[in-house]
Amino acid sequence: MGLFRKGARADRSVGHAPIAGIDALLADLDGVVYAGAAALPHAVDSLNRASADGIRLGYITNNASRTDASVAAHLRELGLGATTPHDVVTSPQAAMRLLRERIAPGATVLVVGGDGLVVEVEKAGFVVTRSADESPAAVVQGFAPEVGWKDLAEAAFALAVPEDEGGIPWIATNTDWTIPQGRGIAPGNGTLVSAVHTAVGRLATVAGKPETPIFHEAVARFDAQSPLFLGDRLDTDIAGAQAAGIPSALVLTGIDRPKHVLAAPANSRPTYILEDLRDLFEPYPNTVVDGDVTRVREAAVRIDGPDLKLVSAGSRPIDIVRAASAAVWASGRAIFGFQVDEALYADPFRRP
Repeated sequence: MGLFRKGARADRSVGHAPIAGIDALLADLDGVVYAGAAALPHAVDSLNRASADGIRLGYITNNASRTDASVAAHLRELGLGATTPHDVVTSPQAAMRLLRERIAPGATVLVVGGDGLVVEVEKAGFVVTRSADESPAAVVQGFAPEVGWKDLAEAAFALAVPEDEGGIPWIATNTDWTIPQGRGIAPGNGTLVSAVHTAVGRLATVAGKPETPIFHEAVARFDAQSPLFLGDRLDTDIAGAQAAGIPSALVLTGIDRPKHVLAAPANSRPTYILEDLRDLFEPYPNTVVDGDVTRVREAAVRIDGPDLKLVSAGSRPIDIVRAASAAVWASGRAIFGFQVDEALYADPFRRP
């Protein structure tokens, strides 16, 4: 989380902006660029500003319901006018990598999902079926709003035999439990994958975030030497970027909230915490540790035995989140080991 300085005489200045030295911004979509059909505040303007500065923009999405072309068209409609399908890396594309390693070229694949998944399966040279009676060589499952019980049942029928007993592979594009929509938070592909798991008692191999193939595909596609990943979920976006060795920024415009940031395990901690994408261009404040007090600019928190207390709110609520998370993360203690001041769980960032 930014730069740490210890001691009473530590440098209290801000550091460089998160965008400094970056040659590629790799952004999640749902909860970062848009929610439902609408762009999130300041997202489009900020991304266009980065592009104007010569930074390559790439979009990485676990959403398997749409094609890369339809996603690119949506982004152009929102004002990201230079976006092409090549700029969009999808979890179905990552799933095809896994399928090629496991089944023969031209094999039949049972698809549970929408057009985004069907198009990638066909582009990869496989034959699409919706029925277990067609003896598929694998099942690939992704989110689509129209997926229903009959689709999940066909997957369960095809996956009745475990793979280590001669059964077929099962690839899930992702296991996101939730997906942001314009009206709120809705169940994601993870809930649908879990339904099939409950029926067959086996686990899917996951292609998208937080697994690394989708990140490696993006880095290679955009020839990124110094990328930064933007996400709104700790368990998929940030954990996946960290596993792939990519610095990350968590933006508080989507799923995860301040309370989740404080509780983040070591493998899911972002390099930067942003209120919205405008913060990419602002000098990122250093974290200063002075005894039992942790400060980020004017915001300060104190660890007092089992208590995590707010000392000073400062002028920006985001700095409270930065200071509190830095204090908890540096303590080596899990969040449940603290009595946390309720003010540290405040969430003025959530959209109405």
